[in-house]
Amino acid sequence: MAIVKMKHLRLVAMGSDRKRLLHLLQGMGCVEIDEPSVDPEDPVWASLSRPDSGELSDARERNSEAERAVAVLKRSAPEKSKMLQAKPDLTQDQLLDPQAAGQALVAAEEINGAERRINAIHSEQLKVESQKAALAPWLGLDLPLETGSGDQVTIQLGTLPGALPFEEAERAAAAAGELAQLTQVSADREARYCLLVCHASQSQAVLEALKDLGWSRANLRDWIGTAAENTARLDRELEALAGEKSRLEEKLAGMGGLRPALQQLADCTAAEVSREESRDRTLDTGVTFFLEGWIPAERWPELEQALEPYPCAFEATDPAPEEYAQVPVQLKNNWFTRPLNMVTEMYSLPAYGTVDPNPLMAPFFIFFYGFMMADMGYGLLMMLASVIVMKKAKPDGPTMRHMVPLLGLCGVSTFLMGMLTGGFFGDLLPQLAQMINPDTSFTAMPALFSPLDDALAVLIGSLAIGVAQIFTGMAVSMYRKIKGGEVMAALCNEGVWYLVFVLLAGGILAGQVKAALIAILVLLVLTQGYGKKGIVGKIMGIGGSLYNNVTGYFSDILSYSRLMALMLAGAVIAQVFNTLGALTGNVITFFIIAMVGNALNMALNLLGCYVHDMRLQCLEYFGRFYEDGGKPFRPLELNTKYYKVVK
Repeated sequence: MAIVKMKHLRLVAMGSDRKRLLHLLQGMGCVEIDEPSVDPEDPVWASLSRPDSGELSDARERNSEAERAVAVLKRSAPEKSKMLQAKPDLTQDQLLDPQAAGQALVAAEEINGAERRINAIHSEQLKVESQKAALAPWLGLDLPLETGSGDQVTIQLGTLPGALPFEEAERAAAAAGELAQLTQVSADREARYCLLVCHASQSQAVLEALKDLGWSRANLRDWIGTAAENTARLDRELEALAGEKSRLEEKLAGMGGLRPALQQLADCTAAEVSREESRDRTLDTGVTFFLEGWIPAERWPELEQALEPYPCAFEATDPAPEEYAQVPVQLKNNWFTRPLNMVTEMYSLPAYGTVDPNPLMAPFFIFFYGFMMADMGYGLLMMLASVIVMKKAKPDGPTMRHMVPLLGLCGVSTFLMGMLTGGFFGDLLPQLAQMINPDTSFTAMPALFSPLDDALAVLIGSLAIGVAQIFTGMAVSMYRKIKGGEVMAALCNEGVWYLVFVLLAGGILAGQVKAALIAILVLLVLTQGYGKKGIVGKIMGIGGSLYNNVTGYFSDILSYSRLMALMLAGAVIAQVFNTLGALTGNVITFFIIAMVGNALNMALNLLGCYVHDMRLQCLEYFGRFYEDGGKPFRPLELNTKYYKVVK
């Protein structure tokens, strides 16, 4: 239960062995390959070069092809997946089998090619439909659309505004030229589609008259044949496109059996991308390559043994304190504290060389969560959900693998606190008993205390719990300072404030509050100027310490009143819904209303309790001792999406 000690790895090996070594490191999953810390001014390092990144681009393209094919099959050949289905198992050799990957890649290219053709067909269909729409107004015209004007006759197709009466346009054309005829082919709300035929000598005058009315020439010069003939041809094209699209969709629908192979290809190519990204962080000399990174000290003997068959030189050294900022952080915890990684990683990992907060936080976080939920029914559901998900789905994602066990642990705490408060879906059982038998003596569950009846006691208990956590944080801070040689700083800060609380409590219990306050004031004057220079500096240090610590401790302790508030709110909401159900006088309706209300209450509290619990840990607790800013340890390993790699 600590931060794993790391070693700084440097390795020089033959370039011909690089691919095999990267496979080895990925299979072991214990080395984070980092950017080399070289001096660019040094001529030795300056002579080294980066490997060609073309293979990385190819690997990313293959991974993209595989993921795209999986997505296509998800739409075109959906499968009925079981709820909470665990990932199927594969060995490393099966996952990285090049022959299977090659066959799956061919299938992926075929699937993606079919999908691209379907998209192209869809675009062509839209284009043809728009062409049909452009020809639709001219279907009544029995004249080839390519017919043009001659030396003696001007023929033109055009449109007029739909609001313009056709008779007005017809009169305007006749007035402008006696040898002109305007014929309406069709009309809609937007426009009138017309054919103009006139003698060439009068065409200019007629067209100017029509343009004054909004005449616009139709752009149909690229068509050959009548509108009806072209529409019939377009219909045949649409039919052929629809048939081809249907055949391709049917083909894709029948390729669902390739899904496992494509998912394996996606995981295989993702592993290849990781290797190539690590390869890009190495340096080449032409014959050899240089690799630098980090490895947990406990895994170093295993890696050292694995490297023996290769002609290479390597070293693993402990990082110096000035290197701590670059050292990646990995937490090592047991089954009880490991789920709290979710909280720690969401906040920030601890800096290397400091304290792992999980063992210090786990008891408080889990207890606080149960204190706020405090219901046996909710706790049972939480434990049941955690067990089922862990057993069926076997989550191994970065979040779910911590969240589900944490849900179970908090469920245990919720159940135990529910036993103390007598909560089982609120007061569901007493309400039900009174509905069945109004004269029953079962009016409440057995309880040590009730959030509704003993709210003041719950508030005092919440604040006492807060004091206990704050004292724990102060103790950890003192330990760190003393271990770092800052003994006086620890005694004059946390140590003195421990005494302040002890003196204040003793004075209240003994009835000597005045004497206790005098002793506290003398103690603070003697110690809170530590580290300040000059009389003015010491006076300002004393004043600042008094103000900051008094207000700080008061507000921090008061923050723990939210434990009581959430316990009380959850109990009241559950009781309200149970009462609403009981008002119906019908057992079935009572259960429906009570269960729906309790489901909403539980869902709200699951999130609300987590948020407030996390706030107490991150602000009130971590602020006492926690040093964040750690960089997560990300080794080269087989991170899979669809399969679980087993040894």
